[in-house]
Amino acid sequence: MPGGFSDCLSQWRQWIRPLFILTYALAALIFVPIFLIQSIEEGFQKRNKEVWIGGIFAWVAIPVSFWEIIQHVVHYTTPKLQKHIIRILWMVPIYAVNAWLGLINPENSLYVDSLRECYEAYVIYNFMKYLLNYLNMEMDLEASLEIKPQVKHIFPFCCLPDWEMGREFIHICKHGILQYTVVRPATSVISVICHLSGVYGGGDFRANVAYPYILGINNVSQFVAMYCLVMFYKANIHELRPMKPFPKFFCIKAVVFLTFFQGVIIDMLVYQGFIKTTSDTHEAEHDLSTRLQDFLLCIEMCLAAIAHHYAFSYEPYVVPGSKQSCCQAFIAMWDVSDVQSDIQEHFGIVGSSISRRIRGRNMYTIPRGTDQDSPSSVSTTAPGSLYQNECDEFVINYGTITSIQKP
Repeated sequence: MPGGFSDCLSQWRQWIRPLFILTYALAALIFVPIFLIQSIEEGFQKRNKEVWIGGIFAWVAIPVSFWEIIQHVVHYTTPKLQKHIIRILWMVPIYAVNAWLGLINPENSLYVDSLRECYEAYVIYNFMKYLLNYLNMEMDLEASLEIKPQVKHIFPFCCLPDWEMGREFIHICKHGILQYTVVRPATSVISVICHLSGVYGGGDFRANVAYPYILGINNVSQFVAMYCLVMFYKANIHELRPMKPFPKFFCIKAVVFLTFFQGVIIDMLVYQGFIKTTSDTHEAEHDLSTRLQDFLLCIEMCLAAIAHHYAFSYEPYVVPGSKQSCCQAFIAMWDVSDVQSDIQEHFGIVGSSISRRIRGRNMYTIPRGTDQDSPSSVSTTAPGSLYQNECDEFVINYGTITSIQKP
């Protein structure tokens, strides 16, 4: 009997897919009839129709994304890249479930929206790490950038000083994107606090509520992240060509950036009265804009799931005859130690930069990194190998940060 169970586990590739399909089919057979009966009892109002239509698209998108995630777990042959791809693919199920729950209960959608907002920042970070790891696997990225022609800023920012090619360029792009990973969750927490305090005013563009200010902060932070991503793509467009970057960039920008501005436009149209509700109260207007945004997201996530299937396909990572541990791949999918390390580095660099500016010290160097997903502590100091001056308190090794004691 133990031998049979062990053989069954060793053949997990053969039964995991039918098990997933069976689980999903059972969930559909259980929950869909329950919701149908509830809709019939309530007279199948217009709101129920929105939930049904949105639910159809959302619950088609989820298995498509789950299938792609499972395939990457099954063929987990390039952990440095696939770990970030899997995290990106989780965006569609999270967005779809979030939008569908928002349709069911728009009054409390702010709380589930906060999870979606935090994850969209996480997706931007993982996409940047995916690009960095891909390029560093093929070449010495910093050395390659150092010998390239200077990449100029995009209009209308042509007057900005150039980012020096090499270490400084990577440093600015990476931390320009990483700041959004910090700002977005922070503003989401502030939004929830303001909502509980009755001063949030979702969808209201008056000066005495928090919504327009939080929206402005998110807008600026997201624009900085998008601009840094575009600059990084512009600098490495030829090196990224073998991995077909355009569909991947399009998927990320469409889901993260365009859906954000879509929500802003809907709020403005409802606030200005171009899209009207049967009630003139602010609560009814906010309820309408939230439901419309969530309804569109349900439909868009179905399209995004199909686009992700082609843009982030598992097929390039299929290696015949290779055997990977499903458990190891699953654990690696949830390992966020690299995120913690990079955020710690981000705060260290920002704090050190502010400290230098206060003391009137502007010169610094950024050491060339090696393995971005394998942090290691710094135990020795070599000329030119540390990001520090005589007053700094941190040593940065491109992805790690270690406190040092001065002699």
